[in-house]
Amino acid sequence: MQLHPGALTLGELRAIHAGVLPLSLDPGAQAGVLASADVVRRAAEGQAAVYGVNTGFGKLASTRISAGDLATLQLNLIRSHSVGVGEPLPAPVIRLMLALKAASLARGYSGVRPVVIDTLVAVHNADLVPWVPSQGSVGASGDLAPLAHMTLALLGEGEFLQDGRRVPASAALQSAGMAPLTLGPKEGLALINGTQTSTALALHALFTFEPVLQSALVIGALTVDAARGSDGPFDPRIHLLRGQPGQIDVAAIYRALLAGSQIRESHLEGDDRVQDPYSLRCQPQVVGASLDQLRHAAQVLLREANAVTDNPLVFAADNTMISGGNFHAEPVALACDAMATAIAEVGAIAERRIAMLIDSHVSRLPPFLTSNAGLNSGFMIAHVTAASLASENKSLAHPASVDSLPTSANQEDHVSMATFAARRLQPMIANVAHILAIEWLAAAQGIEFLRPLRSSAAIEAAHALLRTDCPPMPQDRYLAPDIARAAAKIHEGALARILGDVPALPALLTPAG
Repeated sequence: MQLHPGALTLGELRAIHAGVLPLSLDPGAQAGVLASADVVRRAAEGQAAVYGVNTGFGKLASTRISAGDLATLQLNLIRSHSVGVGEPLPAPVIRLMLALKAASLARGYSGVRPVVIDTLVAVHNADLVPWVPSQGSVGASGDLAPLAHMTLALLGEGEFLQDGRRVPASAALQSAGMAPLTLGPKEGLALINGTQTSTALALHALFTFEPVLQSALVIGALTVDAARGSDGPFDPRIHLLRGQPGQIDVAAIYRALLAGSQIRESHLEGDDRVQDPYSLRCQPQVVGASLDQLRHAAQVLLREANAVTDNPLVFAADNTMISGGNFHAEPVALACDAMATAIAEVGAIAERRIAMLIDSHVSRLPPFLTSNAGLNSGFMIAHVTAASLASENKSLAHPASVDSLPTSANQEDHVSMATFAARRLQPMIANVAHILAIEWLAAAQGIEFLRPLRSSAAIEAAHALLRTDCPPMPQDRYLAPDIARAAAKIHEGALARILGDVPALPALLTPAG
């Protein structure tokens, strides 16, 4: 796949995340890269103080560095900033980091030589995964520590992950037939200044949550039929009057999923319930609003993936370098906080649907979805697990961007916390997947109390998919393995494929391209 700096699409980023194709760089980027590198070369040979070229960094920016120490300056920068802690970032995030950094530098505003970009691409294509600890960035001045660890591996001094083991970078590069990178003026700073880690983590969350969100729609529709809910609240006229696009799209998805249900036909007449609980009839409003937030976040992250976010920036046409603050990851942090709220809400309304299903007064199904309640507890405690996960997500959804701790002796006195804002999304997504797994099991049990009536083709497909690994529970048994198996199906996109088989549905999260 060819990288076109400044013009990456979300579909291309999704492919990089999945590890689908090797990368190459658009040859048209070469001229801009060479021109900006020439500006840096002349600055390094000149007498004027230029930040990042012949000065110290951060609070030490006023310290002048001699010409003979410029190479050591860049190497020391990478060594001193490689101070991360915690578990290593997963391979999909690292792939995105390498590609995003290469694409950003290739726009020709960073002053690096082509060999720097070529090395990033070569490491990606060799399927080498730098060992990058996940903690240690405040999201300004860029993702310094994680990007430094990534760069240290390129220099042959760090480590790569191979088969789950940390191996010396020099040996891994040699095995791949690659020479360690040697840094020129400004190149170390260009490699570690930027938002590529927080952006990669946020994209990782977006792509990870997409099949979970799709599963939430299928499972929510299954619950509607299990509870003999009405499809009236999904009437398009209601949603067009409000005009919120996510709400309109989600309502259309529910209409399509429920079309042709015998269960719905069975209670069109004679049902004395005037309105369903909010957890059923307000799904377009709640999940649709969450979808709108996710779509907005996707656009912010796409812009950031195509951005130049290091400092100072090189404007070759004017033969000048300008210090700024594009490394501040506030756009990513705010997008991730919006994603966190949306993710939490998808799980929160799913937990309410489980509570509705086990309450016989509301669902009109047997108490706790078991025929012999009392002797059997049915889904009583499975709901408790769902409630605990929904509550946990409420705490995790607390905005990270509102926090800031000054660093670098108060030179960097407002930071974004974007990296944590993105990193904390993964446990939230896992929590939602488990809530939905419990709902899937409960709704499937509810459907079986309504036999011989059948639901729609799509809902019956979702029911059958679950039953391939998770049998009915006519009496109490060990349920935790079933929850795990159902959650695994949700993560892998098995239910999303059912959603894809429903014709004429709107694009969910974003178009593939």
